[in-house]
Amino acid sequence: MAFALGPRASAAGYKLAAFERTSSTNTEAIEQARSGERGPMWFVTSEQTAGRGRRQRAWIAPRGNLAASILEVMDVAPAVAATLGFAAGLAEEAALEKVSLEAALRLGEGRPRYALKWPNDVLAGGRKLVGIGLEAEVVGNGLAVVVGIGTNVVAAPEGTPTPAVSLAALGVQISAEELFSALSDAWVEFRGIWDNGRGFAEIRKLWLERAAGLGERVAIHTGVMTLEGIFDTIDDTGCLIVRTAEGRRVPVAAGEVFFGTAASVGAA
Repeated sequence: MAFALGPRASAAGYKLAAFERTSSTNTEAIEQARSGERGPMWFVTSEQTAGRGRRQRAWIAPRGNLAASILEVMDVAPAVAATLGFAAGLAEEAALEKVSLEAALRLGEGRPRYALKWPNDVLAGGRKLVGIGLEAEVVGNGLAVVVGIGTNVVAAPEGTPTPAVSLAALGVQISAEELFSALSDAWVEFRGIWDNGRGFAEIRKLWLERAAGLGERVAIHTGVMTLEGIFDTIDDTGCLIVRTAEGRRVPVAAGEVFFGTAASVGAA
């Protein structure tokens, strides 16, 4: 089965570059933007050999997993572009719900429940299933924004800060190609709601309805300090708001998040 856009994405004029194997779909997208591509265009593969996750961690997709990046050049500030990651999480969660339901109906079995972890992960049963990363670069008169989405379809990495899981291990037997088709269609919906940041209030509301750890104990390791408290909300810029034991509400723009009993591990 070959990669193909979903019908909604195709009708909306999205373009697609599919690779049997590539070093990084994000790199492919940025290089195309530098060469004049303005998108919207998907770059997708089921085998990625040298991708980058947050904090420059390796983002490898062994054959059968899904690495997909969407490129669009837009006229927005970098801080606004960063909030597109929340729309990406919602799109991925919607795609996962769709393919999981279809698989469950075929097999007559139950399906996993998914949750969104700040800032840009999707969890299943508290384990990381999806990682989402954004890159941006000024090209011409616009900002090239690339959203990379990596999904553990057939295999999950070991030794990650948050334990990882694959769809196959959850009993969801689908292909990377099936998931991508659903993702490309869901992206059209949530990218439309986001609307160059103008619709972030609605995105924020939808994201909080699916948020992992909301109202729970949290520890956030920023690299220079660890902040502990209760995950209160996210604000209108996408920062995580931590309510400390002293009652202060502290915004956090970036960091490694640990919830519940794992919070003490993250704080160690």
